[in-house]
Amino acid sequence: MEKNTKQQGNIIAIITMMFLFAMISFVTNLAAPIGVIWKNVFNGTGSENMIGMLGNAMNFLAYLFMGIPAGKLLTKIGYKNTALTGIATGFVGVFIQFISGKFGADVSGFAVYLFGAFISGFAVCILNTVVNPMLNLLGGGGNRGNQLNLIGGTLNSLSGTLTPMLVGALIGTVTVTTKMADVNLVLFIALGVFASAFVVLLFIPIADPEMGKTTSKTVFEHSPWAFRHFVLGTIAIFVYVGVEVGIPGTLNFYISDTSAKGAGLLTNAAAIGGFVAGTYWFLMLVGRFIGSFIGGKVSSRSMMIITTITGMILIVLAMVLGKSTTVSMPVFTGTSFQMVVVPVAALLLVLCGLCTSIMWSSIFNLATEGLGKYSAAASGIFMMMVVGGGLLPLFQNFIADNSSYMFSYIVPLVALAFMCYYALIGSKNVNKDIPVD
Repeated sequence: MEKNTKQQGNIIAIITMMFLFAMISFVTNLAAPIGVIWKNVFNGTGSENMIGMLGNAMNFLAYLFMGIPAGKLLTKIGYKNTALTGIATGFVGVFIQFISGKFGADVSGFAVYLFGAFISGFAVCILNTVVNPMLNLLGGGGNRGNQLNLIGGTLNSLSGTLTPMLVGALIGTVTVTTKMADVNLVLFIALGVFASAFVVLLFIPIADPEMGKTTSKTVFEHSPWAFRHFVLGTIAIFVYVGVEVGIPGTLNFYISDTSAKGAGLLTNAAAIGGFVAGTYWFLMLVGRFIGSFIGGKVSSRSMMIITTITGMILIVLAMVLGKSTTVSMPVFTGTSFQMVVVPVAALLLVLCGLCTSIMWSSIFNLATEGLGKYSAAASGIFMMMVVGGGLLPLFQNFIADNSSYMFSYIVPLVALAFMCYYALIGSKNVNKDIPVD
């Protein structure tokens, strides 16, 4: 009887963790499409694209402050309490974003929204730290634990796909009357999931896993920063997250923009932009699925070289062709699926999702190879470097404001070039003389 009760508890906990895995992506990917609203509010300032991306920047900025503390929470209060802390923080962050709509479409409302996005960033950082090991624990470790993490990763990508589509469908076409209240539905969904997850997890007993091979007696003569391939790897992670977020986020702004500067769409532009951006995240899901099959046969280094070169080619073609060539894409316009004519650049940039899909895991593997006892500290630093997802898109949209949307893609192009260098040369461990046992 006791065994059956424990199994049932584990199943409920696993389902809850799956929802939280999805919520990480859901909350993170809210910022860019909601940015379309705030971009419109401050239209004509000359910095509207950068302003529209500020919510995303605040979301990722939280990682800089919470990356390492989130890991320390695991050891101080345990995995379950850390997860509960992350869920509660997420509820507060999303609720503040909802409240921002009550302040009106002005500077005060925007300031409240940015604060909510920042708090939400703390939540997803905490949850990112705890969800993977908790699923591994609930699955009993080994292949079963890895399988649950792969399923969770798939739900994470699916959520990332649907979020900009749903926000875009709710907005439709951006007008002078478009406001935060138009996307209350997605905020209510997030609040409901967080509240339910908190209640469920609160009453399920979960034991903490082993904290690893290191103990209080372990001597650390150096740090991860002593390894050149790790230092370059942190830069690669920083720019990678910027590329992953900046490509679809700026593309959404480009398609949603009904001015002469935009993609040339006048009807349901925001809905179409959200769907196209969502297609990028869908292709990331497809790429991760394919990568899980070939990962055992193809090295991380080889996958990085191939995908970074392919990504650079796609971006260069998009920048050159711009709006001069168009293509039809199946798009949900807010009411139905239709074939919509968009610049070929949009299709080329969407295809970049296949390339970026495998980069996080590949860079992580290359950067932590041979670190031994320094691996745990390296993971915390990596989590801090996720801040690149906020800073690089912000810089990219600064360029978009002062030049053009297509020229702004010079930022992810240069970032991909660095990642290609890292895969080719920078990932080699030249510090094998440092003891890691």
